[in-house]
Amino acid sequence: MADVYLVRPGLEWKEPYLDFYREWIDSGEDIVPWVVERDPSDFEAMLQWLEDHSNGIGLQEGWVADSTYWLAAENRIVGAVNIRHALSPWLMDRGGHIGYGIRPSARRQGYATKLLALSLGKTRELGIQQVLVCCDESNVASARTILNNGGVEDTSFTEENGNVIRRFWIEG
Repeated sequence: MADVYLVRPGLEWKEPYLDFYREWIDSGEDIVPWVVERDPSDFEAMLQWLEDHSNGIGLQEGWVADSTYWLAAENRIVGAVNIRHALSPWLMDRGGHIGYGIRPSARRQGYATKLLALSLGKTRELGIQQVLVCCDESNVASARTILNNGGVEDTSFTEENGNVIRRFWIEG
């Protein structure tokens, strides 16, 4: 695996990020984390929106501040993570502190495990002692990634549509 590191979203990453975004869109898959769904056509406005969210500015009712980072490898964006600074009741059940995703072409190469490990460093910087990470029961690869990073499974949560969310705690 190439040397990988987290980067703050910035103008210098515009073309690699747009390539990352287009791959997700073209795949037709659900985009994870949710912030990647944000249309980047006005890239500077998207960057400002991400920065505002990190500072708790302009949040929807009931939302918490969250920071987004991109996983870079050789001038390419291979993944993204959204770190919630606190847990709302909704996040306690099904979202957790950390949501992450790897672009389809970069999966099964160890990037998710590295992304989660680096993200745990960011949660420590935020002073989060116990980190909640969730995944759908059907997402075996994500559950393995969480377990590989020290996740201890807690009770699952079943959504209204019957989807089961597995919940894991990791010591910060």
